Amino acid sequence: MKIDLHATLRAHNTFGFDVSADYLAYLTEANDIPLFIQKAEEQQAPWQVFGGGSNLVLAADLQGYTGLMQIKGRRLHDQTDTHVFIEAKAGEDWHDFVDWTLEQGYGGLENLALIPGTVGATPIQNIGAYGLELSQVMDSLEAFDTKTKKWVKLTVAQCQFSYRHSIFKNDPKRYIVSSVCFKLPKLWQPNLTYAELAKAFADKVEKKQKITPRDIFDKVCEIRSAKLPNPKILGNSGSFFHNPIVTSDQHQELKNRYPNLVAYPANLTGGDWKLAAGWLIDQCGFKGYQSGRVGVYEKQALVLVNHGGGTGKELLALAQQIQVKVFDTFQVQLTIEPVIYS
Repeated sequence: MKIDLHATLRAHNTFGFDVSADYLAYLTEANDIPLFIQKAEEQQAPWQVFGGGSNLVLAADLQGYTGLMQIKGRRLHDQTDTHVFIEAKAGEDWHDFVDWTLEQGYGGLENLALIPGTVGATPIQNIGAYGLELSQVMDSLEAFDTKTKKWVKLTVAQCQFSYRHSIFKNDPKRYIVSSVCFKLPKLWQPNLTYAELAKAFADKVEKKQKITPRDIFDKVCEIRSAKLPNPKILGNSGSFFHNPIVTSDQHQELKNRYPNLVAYPANLTGGDWKLAAGWLIDQCGFKGYQSGRVGVYEKQALVLVNHGGGTGKELLALAQQIQVKVFDTFQVQLTIEPVIYS
């Protein structure tokens, strides 16, 4: 396990914030994980483990040990008459892994294309996009339990998934994910539940023409690229705020005041509603807004960006400004999606 001293994390967070870590450890094998924890605990030093840095706001230098998850590997783990089970190590790039599964002929993950980050980070917040959540396609995962100092296998049920949430957020330092196993159907059917995808493939559906996983993968990449900036060009972490969930009464009250309100049922049983946070922010006039070296993306108000040379503190100040304005206008509280280190 290689360890660098006083290393910059600029290249290891998608905002590109230039903060440093006291000790930067490169976790390239599963056995590096318990060794990493042991070193930190022996020195009574704080520690944290990062993947691709796509869900982080680094607003201060990090003390203690910072681990970079870089364990690689992907394979067909098992199969039944109806499903294939694909295992990917935690350090694999998520988008590259999704692309690889399609190359191998395994459909099922294509709706989650182009989401930045690593495989090991995907269960933490139960990533979801374009009509699919990770919990719908995950079978199990392996992780190191820092409390018992043992390796464990957790099923989907044990992960306690909900909207952008999991057991890993309840106790963020207990489990360090080393690999994830996915359960994909052999009899694949296109998932067109998301409105933009349904519209894009409406003609093919009507004419009963074949739709492939690669077709959906390409379309998702096209849609995401049109909405979200490439973090390699413009620093960002994708969606910065959760879509807030409100009661049916509050939704109706807002709908009466704002007929163009963008909202969706929060679940299949009815009741609560999920509001489009980007729409709320846009209505408050923040789309394209710039505050010093940080700002709000001109094409999508849900995305905060670093125009170059910005800091995490500047970004958090802008986020608070947005939260206050949205609450004053709609009486809705926005919560921040990325993990904050300040």
